[in-house]
Amino acid sequence: MSDNKKPEKITAVKGMPDVLPADAHLWEIFENTAQSILQSYGYQNIRTPIVEETRLFARAIGAVTDIVEKEMYSFEDSMNGDLLTLRPEGTAGVVRAVLEHNLVYDGPKRLWYKGQMFRHERPQRGRYRQFHQFGAEAVGFTGPDIDAELILLCRRLWDDLGLPDIRLEINSIGDAAERAAHRVDLIKYLQQHEEVLDADAKRRLHTNPLRILDTKNPALQDIVNNAPKLMDYLGAESLAHFNGVRNLLDRNAVQYTVNTRLVRGIDYYNRTVFEWVTDELGAQGTVCAGGRYDPLIEQFGGKPTPAVGFAMGIERLIELMKSAGDTAAPNQCDVYLVHQGEEAQLQAFILGERIRDAGLDVILHCATPAGAGSFKSQMKKADGSGASFAIIIGADEVASNTASVKALRGEEGEQQQASVVFEEVVDYIVAQITGGHECGEDCDDHMHHH
Repeated sequence: MSDNKKPEKITAVKGMPDVLPADAHLWEIFENTAQSILQSYGYQNIRTPIVEETRLFARAIGAVTDIVEKEMYSFEDSMNGDLLTLRPEGTAGVVRAVLEHNLVYDGPKRLWYKGQMFRHERPQRGRYRQFHQFGAEAVGFTGPDIDAELILLCRRLWDDLGLPDIRLEINSIGDAAERAAHRVDLIKYLQQHEEVLDADAKRRLHTNPLRILDTKNPALQDIVNNAPKLMDYLGAESLAHFNGVRNLLDRNAVQYTVNTRLVRGIDYYNRTVFEWVTDELGAQGTVCAGGRYDPLIEQFGGKPTPAVGFAMGIERLIELMKSAGDTAAPNQCDVYLVHQGEEAQLQAFILGERIRDAGLDVILHCATPAGAGSFKSQMKKADGSGASFAIIIGADEVASNTASVKALRGEEGEQQQASVVFEEVVDYIVAQITGGHECGEDCDDHMHHH
């Protein structure tokens, strides 16, 4: 039997996409912007494991939710029989960590996280089986002020990312007793229309009837629009909290709609819930969802501790950033080093390190299977890299202890080339880039010291 069959190619798992270099800079812009905004509001980073005990999510999210029933990647650890799950969302793990390490013993905490989440759902635009979330949790604060702070923080993020078409919807889902009273009337009302409910709604009628209000089915819109509104069941305290949030948003000129059908599929939410939505992504319009979850920490066996948070899907926001325009990748480097011959290569290496010491980005030309490449082909690469300067070292340069420095970004015809002593190359380039000399319009944004 002959063994010259080519090995079969392995591809990524369905719904678990790669982020390639062409898009990675958008991820970096998003993450850096979000991180600096959260820090400016006093939020600290927390990183929890990707794998947790299955019962953590069953208890937190609720055993009769879609996530726990159908979407979790759960498995038995073959070494010891533990039942484990890849995290489907971020809040449960953060709350577990807050309790396990007693983080609020010395006062409330503002926390943020980012990372991969996993849900076994049908992949669709902007929804994946491995997806990334950026989220914040404020633990130990009771008032409407922190709810409003989280919303203002999101608004600042959309502004800084240049995403104009994101709308805010808010609602209050009250406290457990208020929801229970509403639930009884809601089930009674929906039962009167049972013959027109779809299979999904029938399945939820006794397990999670609030979710029926969230249906996207056009045939059910009239029925849900006329259903009893939870807002009418709120007591004085819940209403005062909601009006407190609204007042702060109004005073800060935040535009929003009160959407009385806005609910949560997860059991631990109460009072304020909010969503930022867009029409740019087709039917799945939510880019960020949040709300209060005061009962959760007690549900986990801790002392009653109020909490509020949000999570946003990074993939969706990247889509929005793309459709909003400026997606060109930044230049890869400031300087491209071109060299020919062994001595020149040694010199280029030393020079490259010195230029990086000065805080600039350098790409050093390296050989490929086709060889080291002629000066001409290397200069082509230098041009394509987006570098402001090429530094050229060949046998002549080695002999005279100089490097040729060529500006790549001047106007046509004025790309000057200078011969600079090795010792002075770094100072020369830095002076050119910081405007010691004219160097074209795009050199001011290059001095990012690492």
